Amino acid sequence: MSSRVITFGNFKGGTGKTTTSTMVGIELARRNLKTLLVDLDPQGNATNLYLKTKENVDNEIVSFNKTLMAGIKDQDLSQTIINILPNLDVLPSSADFSLYPRFMETVSGNYNERVWYFSKLLKEFKETYDYILIDIPPTISLITDSALYASDYCVIVLQTQERSLQGAEAFINYMQEQVIDTFKAPTLDLIGILPVLLKNGAPVDNSTLEVAKELFGKENIFDITIKNMERLKRYDVTGVMFKDQFDHAVQNVYENVATEMISRIGAIENG
Repeated sequence: MSSRVITFGNFKGGTGKTTTSTMVGIELARRNLKTLLVDLDPQGNATNLYLKTKENVDNEIVSFNKTLMAGIKDQDLSQTIINILPNLDVLPSSADFSLYPRFMETVSGNYNERVWYFSKLLKEFKETYDYILIDIPPTISLITDSALYASDYCVIVLQTQERSLQGAEAFINYMQEQVIDTFKAPTLDLIGILPVLLKNGAPVDNSTLEVAKELFGKENIFDITIKNMERLKRYDVTGVMFKDQFDHAVQNVYENVATEMISRIGAIENG
């Protein structure tokens, strides 16, 4: 069966998109679902977190000789893939990926064709993986357009603050008006909006969450809410750890996120 391609998005930075995509990727892999994370952010935060995670697990420092941008220029992404854990691979990004829009101008003078290009490169992996997860920068750009066009689904990661709420609303409108209506994305659909609390139990967070339910519809908000967890912040420095009760607590949260995500996809596909 062809893989499901999922982008994690919001036009507000710092909402937890990268954390969510990487942690969900680990959870899917632990379920023996073959998973590829595609890092389309030139900052490479997802790539760095995964490489540190591999070092924790295998005691192996990994560097990559071929970047995602180099693979795109060669029209072959297979040589750029790095295995992180059993059933989990990453297409790693680095600073040179910021040149992607400029490079695509040399490929085609037609913007729509530039948007469609990346989805063609991903096709070679569609029968290899159960899930392909895409992490993107919080910008309106060819990178975002290409990711969404190539995706079957999108999860909006909503940090419970006003700017993130505005970013989520803008992202959903952009998906519909540009990616679906203009670029004719063939399969793109919204899985739901995943709330991430800025501060556990804070009135502003609760108020923002209620506004989101009114704005987007309660049925479109994930039942699970990710609470503020200090251990997650440490992972940016150390990579994901699998050592103690605090690590297990984090993994349990994303186990629930993955379960609900899969359930929501099933509901969409079953009508």
